[in-house]
Amino acid sequence: MSKLPTRPLPNLSEPDTAAFWRATAEHEFRFQQCENCGTVVWHPRRHCTGCVDGSLVWQVSAGQGAIYSFSIVRQSYHPFFRNQVPYVVALVDLDEGPRFLTNVVGIDTPEAVHIGQRVMLAWEDHDDVSMPLVRPLTE
Repeated sequence: MSKLPTRPLPNLSEPDTAAFWRATAEHEFRFQQCENCGTVVWHPRRHCTGCVDGSLVWQVSAGQGAIYSFSIVRQSYHPFFRNQVPYVVALVDLDEGPRFLTNVVGIDTPEAVHIGQRVMLAWEDHDDVSMPLVRPLTE
């Protein structure tokens, strides 16, 4: 019996992003904000990208946002993603400010996705981490 391919997962010991990934196990999408100038900082790092100060605090997103841009992937060479095609990769602007790259799930067809579409976080759970995905927000 062959083992199903698995999604590539993050390195949980990487110092700048470890706190983010640990929080995903609790289904929290955390981002940093500078205490000095208020800049929202994404990807996690040790200094503000606005004023270069090191006083960053973690915030938790409410988990809603909008699709900024997207692409439909119709061919993939990675064993995990090869079984997923076609799928949507999207840049999502969370309401609090971070823009992140993710997959869109919970859609009938990839063509159902559009720029500006409201989405909410959906989580794909693994042993020590959860992957933040998004699905369309039903209104």
